[in-house]
Amino acid sequence: MTRVISGVVLAAIALGLIWFLSSIWLLGVALAVAALAFHEYEHIVEKIGAKIPYWTALVATLLVCSMVPFQWVDLESVLAAALLVIALNVLASSRMGPPLLVDSAAAVLAPVYLGLPLGCLVGVHAMAGKEAVLLLIATVAISDTAQYYTGRTIGRTPLSARSPKKTREGALGGVVIAPLFLGIAGPYFLPAYPWYWHASLALCIVPTGIAGDLFESMLKRAADMKDSGTLIPGHGGVLDRIDALLFAAPVFYFFLRNV
Repeated sequence: MTRVISGVVLAAIALGLIWFLSSIWLLGVALAVAALAFHEYEHIVEKIGAKIPYWTALVATLLVCSMVPFQWVDLESVLAAALLVIALNVLASSRMGPPLLVDSAAAVLAPVYLGLPLGCLVGVHAMAGKEAVLLLIATVAISDTAQYYTGRTIGRTPLSARSPKKTREGALGGVVIAPLFLGIAGPYFLPAYPWYWHASLALCIVPTGIAGDLFESMLKRAADMKDSGTLIPGHGGVLDRIDALLFAAPVFYFFLRNV
């Protein structure tokens, strides 16, 4: 019951923020989410054995997130500068050999894994409006739900040895149902794009969403953790709720800009 209640409250808050806030205010929310997700990420990689410069990597993550939607400054320059500062900060540590490589990889990954996708989410809002963001979130949610119930009903073959609860049959259910949903609902919410654009988008979103889910699961297993945090009762941490969205949002953003 706790999981259901917190899920409903969380969904209502997210819907209200997306629907009523302008893109610039939504960026503020995205930065707050990025900070919370970064804190969980830092805790996970620390348990794995990596030590990252907390404040440097956090600032870099927030800078990248803020640059994506509005391009106030050239994003490539900001990303390059952020990664360079992180790398220099890590190199200044006393850890040498393989630990240094692990620290560098974990620190550099943070802006790309967290800042870039959350910035893309705000970018979708700025480019195509609140309907596009809700459509993206709904597609990911429907894909997750279809994977869960298909896997529970007919799932037999594990999708990955690192995540035995997920099955190939469940993934196939998401791959089939989510594109159908987006192909039907997409033209209603975003009429400027034809149904086959939406269906093609879904065929790219679903696999990347699954990959995002698996990636976070692999991180947690490596750290011997069940959840990324305890912030959301019954659901775990922020990363547990946005893992698939972190990989799917850049795909939607790319389609809006380039396809």
